[in-house]
Amino acid sequence: MAGVDIHSVVALLEDLPEVGLVRGEVGAVVENWAPGVYEVEFADDNGKAYAMVALKAERLMRLHLEPVHQAAWRSPSPACSHPSGVGSGIFPYAPFW
Repeated sequence: MAGVDIHSVVALLEDLPEVGLVRGEVGAVVENWAPGVYEVEFADDNGKAYAMVALKAERLMRLHLEPVHQAAWRSPSPACSHPSGVGSGIFPYAPFW
């Protein structure tokens, strides 16, 4: 997984029942053990760690808490067929159908 450093925020891509974690739980990388192997700490809202697991990169997805690149916003075209104006442009919080 490219771009993962110490303190990167990551999410699990699969359940880990052997340690009581489920897909989507969010943690922070606290150590890089080997190429593609990271120690991830999972903590509650108060910062108390409840799990620390060494995981391969393919079991993780890096999360970005701020924009990585400038977004390419486009205005809707006049031919947009949906009454909300969604469909030909990219809008925040709009469903993609």
